[in-house]
Amino acid sequence: MTIPSILEMLKAGVHFGHQTSRWHPKMASFIFTKRHGVHIINLEETKKQLETVSVDVEKMAAAGKQILFVSTKPQARDIVKQAAIDCGMPYLTDRWLGGLLTNFPEMKKLITKYNTLKQQQASGELEKYTKKEQLDIAKKLEKMDTYLTGLSGLQKMPDAIFVPAVQREKTAVIEANRTGVPIIGICDTNANPDTVTHPIPGNDDAVGAISLIVNTISTAIKKGKDAAKSKKVEEVAVAEKKDA
Repeated sequence: MTIPSILEMLKAGVHFGHQTSRWHPKMASFIFTKRHGVHIINLEETKKQLETVSVDVEKMAAAGKQILFVSTKPQARDIVKQAAIDCGMPYLTDRWLGGLLTNFPEMKKLITKYNTLKQQQASGELEKYTKKEQLDIAKKLEKMDTYLTGLSGLQKMPDAIFVPAVQREKTAVIEANRTGVPIIGICDTNANPDTVTHPIPGNDDAVGAISLIVNTISTAIKKGKDAAKSKKVEEVAVAEKKDA
């Protein structure tokens, strides 16, 4: 598992926390010092947490579990979306959909409806409707694309959610805690790490810091999936050898 070095994290600004007046006391064990009124995150702790979390995430991916990537922070959206696509995981980067976890049966119906309409649109099946009806459906789909494209493959409750800014995604964190869905989350110095199953202390504002940590998690997921594929190929080969 390739974990960023302390130097790489320093260059990316992972160590910069918030102003000391905006800290959360439960982040104390992850804080190294304060400088010019700003808390400095202990990167040794960040590295340690990243190592542990990456191993856990790799195991989850190898077991075929789904991890939902969640980020509505403007500077993180594209990074998170691309990382999720790269490792084949669902994502939400527009706005949190209330009830996504706490009322998943209803959300699943909406996702199924969206997927059906997209299939009908692609196959030309919508041509059976009048031009006005087709236009209405197209407008509806365009709106749904914004917040459902990344969720189209989510047919069951996610096995975990990855939140690159815990303090920002409060509603997602609350819903995950209520439903028992594990949370992998980047905790800046103003966040409460106790609300997260797998906390990663780090700067959740700087693009470089977000990119470094998000891509580390994405790589761990890919590694887990690759390991599962290799194992399956080996099992098939062994089975075929026995049958021969």
